[in-house]
Amino acid sequence: MKFVLILSGLVLLIIIWLVIDFRLGRRKHLLAAGNTETAILHGNFEIFTHGKELFHNYFTDIYQAERHIHVLFYIVKDDAVSQEFFSILKEKAREGVEVRVLLDRIGSWKITKATVAVLREAGIQFAFSNRIKLPFLYYSSQVRNHRKISIIDGEIGYLGGFNIGKEYIDEDPKLSPWRDYHLKITGESVNFLQSEFLIDWNEYSGEDLQDYPDYFPELPKGAVRHQYIPTEAGQLEENFIRLIRKAEQSIIIGSPYFIPSTKIFAELLESRRRGVSITVMVPFTADHLLVQEASFRYLRRLLEAGALVYQYKNGFYHAKTIVIDDKICDIGTANFDKRSLFLNKEINCLLYDPAFIERLKAVITNDILDSEPLTLAVLNKPNLLRSVKERIAAALSYFL
Repeated sequence: MKFVLILSGLVLLIIIWLVIDFRLGRRKHLLAAGNTETAILHGNFEIFTHGKELFHNYFTDIYQAERHIHVLFYIVKDDAVSQEFFSILKEKAREGVEVRVLLDRIGSWKITKATVAVLREAGIQFAFSNRIKLPFLYYSSQVRNHRKISIIDGEIGYLGGFNIGKEYIDEDPKLSPWRDYHLKITGESVNFLQSEFLIDWNEYSGEDLQDYPDYFPELPKGAVRHQYIPTEAGQLEENFIRLIRKAEQSIIIGSPYFIPSTKIFAELLESRRRGVSITVMVPFTADHLLVQEASFRYLRRLLEAGALVYQYKNGFYHAKTIVIDDKICDIGTANFDKRSLFLNKEINCLLYDPAFIERLKAVITNDILDSEPLTLAVLNKPNLLRSVKERIAAALSYFL
């Protein structure tokens, strides 16, 4: 009995510590977070939906770099793809090109000290972002740098959903083929991506390079009107709400995880009451425990309100997009879930170009053809295990 009381007391103390740690850590994060979005910029865009095509293009651009390569990823695996990636970067560093690599400490946990030492020996400047650190160990373990951007010679930018690993080029049998949306950007707005990288680089490496003009060449305007919105610590929620409120006819949401906040979900239901059509596309196959069950209570209510929900079946759907009418589309690194909304560092691109939006909608239409409608009959069919998982997922949804 005494042992049980001691154990119960320890568990209670741990819970209290976790709650205090998280709340104080979040408060500090909220106070420190800046709020930035660009004015309307003009650039040129290519969109990639398959990893092999993307990485052929991406690696070619890195090979051709002459001055500097700046890379920020959430996940870099320890496999043949990552080894090829690092080999290219090492070769460029040995040629005299400045190479900086910033990886999320937990997302890229497979990158060992030995690997980092080899990269640095080759001349690559390397840092981990978002390390677990005092005084808020638990909170810092949850806040991830989920951004995925690269800037090559200050003239070419990449932004989107792909990380570095074999699954992203269809070499994971469970999740193949991998479906994602990633942008290649040229034009004046690449300077902003460079600035955002250097802000993160300074925070985690201690090297301040914002005043170096070589990293910010004079770039021409392109054809596509757009703006960037980097977010962290809850800023994304208001941005998504603003988008939803702009809808007059239709909202299309594509995300691997559909776990909206209370406020965002209320706005979606209100848009249905205004007569706006809603289409949601999510994967049929989940890549993480409970994320699918966490989405079901929201998808069920949307279906009841007359929305359309599709589950992508031709592999794994990892794209992150929102399309509002035929006027605005959002492509970036943020998922439609609470972790992206409230915890992660993200960066999204809003595009206002009718031709690009038409092109993206054609991509989405093809993805819907590779999908299966989710129905209330399926979601409401008695299933004890799923019901238990849904309850657990609801309790943990903030961290899924």
